[in-house]
Formats: sequence, C-alpha cells, structure tokens
Amino acid sequence: MKSEVYNQSVCIMDSVAYLYYIEKRTLAEISQDLGISKPTVSRLLKRAVDEGVIEFKISKPFADCIDLEKKIMSRYGLKSVIVVPVLEPEKLLNPEETKKRVALEGARYVQRIVTDDDILGMSWGGTMYHLIQYLNPCRKVNAKVITMHGSIADCDEKLAVNNLVRRAAMAFGGKNVSICANGLADSREHCHQIQDDAKFQKIFSLLKYINISVSGVGVFYPSVDSLLASSGYLKPHEMKELIEQKVCCDFALRFINRDGQECESSLKDRTLSICLDTYRQIPCKIVVASGSKKAYAIRALLKGNLVDVLVIDYYLASALNAL
Repeated sequence: MKSEVYNQSVCIMDSVAYLYYIEKRTLAEISQDLGISKPTVSRLLKRAVDEGVIEFKISKPFADCIDLEKKIMSRYGLKSVIVVPVLEPEKLLNPEETKKRVALEGARYVQRIVTDDDILGMSWGGTMYHLIQYLNPCRKVNAKVITMHGSIADCDEKLAVNNLVRRAAMAFGGKNVSICANGLADSREHCHQIQDDAKFQKIFSLLKYINISVSGVGVFYPSVDSLLASSGYLKPHEMKELIEQKVCCDFALRFINRDGQECESSLKDRTLSICLDTYRQIPCKIVVASGSKKAYAIRALLKGNLVDVLVIDYYLASALNAL
C-alpha cells in the first residue's frame, strides 16, 4: 500500500492526458495548472500510453498504405516505397488526377534528397511532366539535370524530355544538358554515326555520372497503355516484333520483358538512350507510376534491378503486392 501512495494517481494521469491530447495544452501549461513538474507531466503521458488510457490509431486507408510500403520494400529490397493514399474506388477515379497525386509525392521526394553536387537524370512522359510542375522553385539547388535519352519525334512538345529537363533545371536553379538527337535512329548504322560524333560523346559520357534518376513507365502487358505505342513512335512491324519478344513495358525508351531484361529486338541497337547496365549503377533510381494496370510493368522493373525508390498509388501497390 505504501508504494501506491508515492505513485501519481490515475485521476491526475487522466487529466494530463486529456489536457495534452484533447485540449492541446503545452507541457508548461499543464505543469502550471496542475502544480506538477514538466518531467512529471512527460512521465504521466508515457504512462497513459503504456497503460492504454491513450490509444493511437491511423485510419484504415492510411494504415493500409503504410503496411503496403513495408511489404513491398521488404519483398524487393528497396530503399524506400511511398504509397499515396487514394480514398475513392479505382473505377471512379480520374486517372490523370491520380497521376498528379503520385507525381506530387515524387516531386517532394526528389526535393528532399537532391543536393548541389547531384546529377539528376530524367526520362520523358506524362508523369514526369506533372512531377516537374510540382517542383518548388523556392528550394534552389545547383544540381545538374540531364536527359537519359534522345527526343521522341511527333510527341506532345510539353512532354519532350529536353523541355522537361530545362524546366526542372529552372525550378532547381541549376544547369541542364540535353541529348539533341532523335531517340530512335533510322538504322543501326545511323545510330552509330550519331554516337561517333564528338559533341554527342561528350554529352553521352555524362550519363555514367548520374547519381539520381527519375522515370515513369509505359505499359505493354497485359494491355497496351504506352505513349510510345500511341504516338506513332513504333511502326506496326516493330510493335509485332516487341510483342513476340514478350514486351512488358517501356522504360527510358528501352523495351523491357516480363523478366526485367531488355527485349532483343531490332530497336535495341537503334536507340539513343542510357544502356541498362549503366542505368543499374545509378545509386538512387526513382520510379513514379500510378494505376493498377502498371503492376506487371513495375514488377518487371523490380525483377531487372531497375528501381531503388518506388512512388506509387494505393491501387497499384495493392495489385503489385498481389502478384
């Protein structure tokens, strides 16, 4: 009984918990009002948690996202996974709005980690376009931004990779470097001719110094939903060849099969883009994507060791976790 006398009462513990968590009073205010020291207030708050007087709960959609982040990160050995909460049923979602939500979190992640000494490699695409729009121009860093591949003929000008890196560099306040050639040459010989140019070699040599990359992904399996497929970039016989090679997705103009390896198609030696072996050496490879239809594409990239950081929405995370 004597030890009970020296314990703070349950009543005062309840009062401290109520004042702190419900009325949002400070430790100093509670200390003064109740006539106890601030260290005692802190001890009582801890006791309230330990004894279950206070329970912390993260509501279901957000708790599910955290659970998926942990599962995917552990399963694939990733540095980080960010799962963006989506409250509406997927069939009612506007895909473009979901893409924007994910792009926003991708932009926030990039700006948290980028420094003055970084070389940031970027690919093209709709997600990248939105991500760059969300970069905060007030957070200046003297990073260099570089394209990881050539341009795409006839694509929407706002999605062109040289425009994207220029805008990203403007947001950061750093420099930008672009590969001023079409991403797909007419022939292997033409591709080699471009690569032999001294100016091109100087730019292309910078790719091995990229230490952060940011990319989206286009889908070819189980159904086709890729800007490369819809933009006229691919001719019918090239599309047929890729399907025969079991293409799963496009990534920085490279075509990836379901095992995460580059398709051995005629396009491989005509493509002006960072080679996958060089890409895999980048210390921080960020992939940003949305929509459950991209689950197989993301799994292919994961199989191919092409991802370190994944920024995706809840439905894509759920579909990926189920594969």
